[in-house]
Amino acid sequence: MIPLPLPALPLPAGLRSALEPLRGKVLRLEIKPLGIGPQLTLCGWGLRPALGAPDVTVRARLTDYLALALRREDPDTLFFSRRLVIEGDTELGLVVKNALDAIEW
Repeated sequence: MIPLPLPALPLPAGLRSALEPLRGKVLRLEIKPLGIGPQLTLCGWGLRPALGAPDVTVRARLTDYLALALRREDPDTLFFSRRLVIEGDTELGLVVKNALDAIEW
């Protein structure tokens, strides 16, 4: 069986620009305590699945990711309460955290 490449998740231009440091890097969004989650990289118009060792891992419970998406919690609150953990290239992780905080839903 030949694996088919998954399509990229399109992102608005402003968010792509904010995530530019992620180009050529691998971001892992890991779900605690399962230890699983997607690995992504920035491509021309959005995020696409990526293979290889992650440059940065962002780890949180699924409920905390949902709270971020629904704007019930901000990334700083989760980060400083250790509910959102960044490992690896922390500078890149902070870029991702700040981009999450800037998303207008």
